[in-house]
Amino acid sequence: MSIYLVVLVTVLTHTSFKGSKVLISLYAIDLGANPLMIGVLFSMYSAFPAVLSVYAGKLSDRYGYRRPMLFGAAGLAGGLLLPVAVPTLPMLFVSAALVGLCYIFYTVSVQHLIGSIGEGVARTRNYSIFSLGVALTALLGPTTAGFAIDLIGHRWTYLMLSAVAFIATAALALFPQLVRAPRAKAKPKAGEGEHRLTDLLKDVPLRRTLITAGIIETGLELFNFFLPIYARSLGMSASRIGLIMGSFAAALLLVRTVMPELVRRTSEERVLSGSLYLAAAACLAFPLASGFTTLLIMSFILGLGLGCGSPLSMVLAYNRSPPGRSGEAIGVRQTVNKLTEMTMPVIFGSLGTVLGMGPVFCMDAAMLAVGAWLMGKDAAARAHAAAQPNPPLQPNPAPPMNAAARGAAKVDD
Repeated sequence: MSIYLVVLVTVLTHTSFKGSKVLISLYAIDLGANPLMIGVLFSMYSAFPAVLSVYAGKLSDRYGYRRPMLFGAAGLAGGLLLPVAVPTLPMLFVSAALVGLCYIFYTVSVQHLIGSIGEGVARTRNYSIFSLGVALTALLGPTTAGFAIDLIGHRWTYLMLSAVAFIATAALALFPQLVRAPRAKAKPKAGEGEHRLTDLLKDVPLRRTLITAGIIETGLELFNFFLPIYARSLGMSASRIGLIMGSFAAALLLVRTVMPELVRRTSEERVLSGSLYLAAAACLAFPLASGFTTLLIMSFILGLGLGCGSPLSMVLAYNRSPPGRSGEAIGVRQTVNKLTEMTMPVIFGSLGTVLGMGPVFCMDAAMLAVGAWLMGKDAAARAHAAAQPNPPLQPNPAPPMNAAARGAAKVDD
């Protein structure tokens, strides 16, 4: 199995997924939806993943990766076809729900797969390659969808994105060697080896990572949800909106390229703390941007701040998971993210309808600052422990970050 082929398939599926989020917002606006309704529509992407992510992780722990990935890619392609057949606002809700339900199985499984390939330096390289591929989709998805909407309309753009996802589905179906399926683990006997979700949540370092991951997701969702609405209110075309979101994606590519070196010089927690402080500052300044050029610049700065967030929180969650439960830990992290994605657009939409976008960005800036503070505190504790010749044992200590975690990255859900 080649890591590059796995990344290529993921680029195809995630380009369709990211493009659909821009497409659904702009299509809903044309169909007369207000910001609150668009917020509810956005939350439909995460309604089912919020309750299925842990189950998807357990499936990948026990049965491997290929079948969940195949199911997710096929469901993505099928869900994107629904608005083509029935171009109505209610069908957009059904489409978003179906896409979210199916694609979470692909997302969790491919994240688990990348973490399981190779050891040491090889794993670091694989995670870095994967992160750049995912960042590329954040550039390709919105820009492709934006230009396609202006050129061929909303329905044909849905059909185009579905076709891209279908190519990935066909590749997984016709070439099973693309994904190495591990031997299924034996089911535990009754009363032996049974795992509880609460065991993961009781782990203090892992719990801090999950909280920070949810905070990071608020920043990503705010941008994905509010930027198309705000830019359209300024009279910008779909193409320009796609370019603005592409600027954000270009920053993701840049910061994830240099992220391994930044982590090598400091630590995962320190880099994550600094990047979240930058994102918080960008959120405070974002409402001041009212032109195309200024929005391009502010989107790029926000991308620099949020670009390290998802990869590093993924690294921390993967490395702090108990042995044999890495897929489940990834699923728990996805559950936190999806709950955030489900609730934040509704909250942002409600506040935006009543108060405007300024207070919403200020609220999110405060949340990002809290996440930065948490990781800064974690980094200081880790540095203090490393400085002790014989650090005392503590309950739920964070396992040391090995070289394999350096520069590791993840997909943005």
